[in-house]
This record gives sequence, structure tokens and C-alpha cells, in this order.
Amino acid sequence: MTNRLVVFDCDGTLVDSQHSICTAMTRAFESARLTPPDRLAILSVVGLSLPHAIARLLPEAEADFHDHLSDRYKQAFHQLRAEKAVSEPLYPGIADLIRDLDAQGWLLGVATGKSDRGLGLCLAHHGIAGHFVTLQTADRHPSKPHPSMLLTAMAEAGAAPETTVMIGDTRFDIDMGLAAGVRSIGVGWGYHPPHELAEAGAHAVAMDSAELRRHIGTP
Repeated sequence: MTNRLVVFDCDGTLVDSQHSICTAMTRAFESARLTPPDRLAILSVVGLSLPHAIARLLPEAEADFHDHLSDRYKQAFHQLRAEKAVSEPLYPGIADLIRDLDAQGWLLGVATGKSDRGLGLCLAHHGIAGHFVTLQTADRHPSKPHPSMLLTAMAEAGAAPETTVMIGDTRFDIDMGLAAGVRSIGVGWGYHPPHELAEAGAHAVAMDSAELRRHIGTP
């Protein structure tokens, strides 16, 4: 029997990290004496691996500079942690949903543009790390929407595309899920507008955790 697997994106899906992301990106640009992108521009690229995200924000720059600015972003985020200024609260209802899915026999995973370290710290902070059997990050995979993260998650969890659900707040998540052949559900509380998720081909878009439960198929 194939296992049932739910894979969540992290930023904008499990946690609202926009303040920390926007602050770190602003500091990274300012440290390179560049005018920072506005908040909406930054949020539009959340979910992509850092160099890909920065390439969209600064398309005229060379790839080496994208990597350089990525390093400055990481330094800025580390500084925020040192200042105890990182803010990544769980969205309403997410902790209960995760516990209930686990109790009902679903296997759980994460596929995120975060680093291994960043994801580990986030899940540990909220006391939910033990619910996840597979964690896929930008450290070990091509950027979304490449399906590598989901394909690896399914392999590790013993799940098949027909028994796997991808949950995310950006069209990058929906595109990745469709590329991997899995049911892909958008959430309307994150960083891309719900209509963009629907246009990308999401099988459904949930506006709160209760609606997400229904779309996954759990009481």
C-alpha cells in the first residue's frame, strides 16, 4: 500500500515570515549600495532559491553578483537572528492541522526555498519538527518549480503522485506540484494572490485552515 503524503511549503504557507525576509533583503541591497526592491516585489519571489529570487529582482546583474547578493542576504538574516528579531509565526490553525494529519496517518513533508538550517530552526521553534518525515530545501535541490524536491520527498516517504498533496502559497509551488504529477492546493493567506494560484492550475485554493482540511480530505 502506498503511503499518503502531504508536503507543505514553509514561508507564506506554514509561517508568516515576510517581515524577516523583507528586512533581510532590504539590508542585503543596502549593503551593496543598491536601492532595495519594494515589499511586493520581494514577496513575489519568495519560494525561489536565493540566487533565482535575486535574479528576478535584479535581472540586469551578472550571475556572480546574484550569488554575491545571496551571501549578503544570508548574512543579514543571520544578523537578524543574532538580534533576536526574526519573526516567523505560524498561521492560524496550522499547528492543529499538522497534529491532526499526523494522527490520522498522513505522512508530512516540507519543500522550501529555505536552507536546511533555516527550516530546522523554524520547525524546532514551533515544536512541530517531529511531525515531518521528509524535509527538502534549496540546499540540495534546483529551485522551484523544478519537481526535484517533491520527487525526493515521495521517494523518502514511500508515496506515489496519486497519494501525494502539495500545499503552497505561490505559483512556484503549484507549478512544482503539477510538474511532479501531484494534487496541488493553493493557500490564499500567503504571498501570491489567490487568482494567480488558480490561473497556475491549482486544484483548489483554500482561504483558511478549515477549508484546507476539506480540500486535503481530512475531518
